[in-house]
Amino acid sequence: MRIGITCTLKDSSWRRTQEPDDLQEEFDSPETVDALMNVFRALGHDVELLGDGRAMLERLLAAPPDFVFNFAEGRGVSRSREAWVPGLLEMLGIPFSGSDPLTLAVTLDKPVAKTLVAAAGVAVPAGIVLSPADAMPRPADLAALRFPVLLKPAWEGSSKGIRHRCLVHRPEELADVVDSLRRDYRQPLLIESFLDGEELTVGVIGNDHPAVIGILRVVPLRPTEHFVYSLEVKRDYLNQVRYESPPQLPAAILEEVNRQALAAYRALGCRDAARVDFRLHQGVPHFLEVNPLPGIHPVTSDLVILARLNGWSYEQLIGRILEQALTRCGLA
Repeated sequence: MRIGITCTLKDSSWRRTQEPDDLQEEFDSPETVDALMNVFRALGHDVELLGDGRAMLERLLAAPPDFVFNFAEGRGVSRSREAWVPGLLEMLGIPFSGSDPLTLAVTLDKPVAKTLVAAAGVAVPAGIVLSPADAMPRPADLAALRFPVLLKPAWEGSSKGIRHRCLVHRPEELADVVDSLRRDYRQPLLIESFLDGEELTVGVIGNDHPAVIGILRVVPLRPTEHFVYSLEVKRDYLNQVRYESPPQLPAAILEEVNRQALAAYRALGCRDAARVDFRLHQGVPHFLEVNPLPGIHPVTSDLVILARLNGWSYEQLIGRILEQALTRCGLA
């Protein structure tokens, strides 16, 4: 089978001017592409890199592949940017891996994803959305939250914009963080009550009968009162945290986390594979977000680390995701 890979690669020539230094945080590296190509070729497929944007479209029109393995993030700040490539593939009738355009749009929009997951009965942190038209949250809205609060850009992934400074302890400290995030990310902001507790991420694979392949617990190496799995931590994870899977938590809690992860996966219409993030607060898993295009770097990505700790090689993980996608598309 001829497989094309769509992805958004980091631009090695980019230099920060007025943009935040995490502008390319979601984008992928050549190491990830090379690792994927090696897996697919070992499985007997012909593989080509399609990339993203206009060049990808020209390649698709000139010689469409039999199947596309998609993990293109899209560029800019549009909340539907992750849906661009699958929307195009649907229009051209080319089968592809991963979730459809609707799921990729609603999951990138954190407030929309929270609303849908909460409607399915999954607990979520209390929060409000601050639109660009609102200078600051109204006192009545803030009264519904418990400080400290955590501020996040509403339409970003890979912890973009989530820094240590985003944990705000008092209302009078909000203005500086709001102004900074607005300047850098040009989109609504999500303000949530900070939940103490365990940081958990859940790997899910499958379609008609999705299954949890493992739960990863992120444990700070230096105990802190308010641990945030921030961008600073992720960039320095070897020195900041250790990963535990399966987590050393009661079996009943792990079972409930599995159940809630599958509920969120189904509620959002995820396909083939995703990573679902939770905070375990007072024994209750609270949904934070889902990533239907989880990072698949062969060493550093959370889903890959989770799989490895549960006995899966990189080749087994990518092979299983591909198998699920091909089966769903009738190409297995």
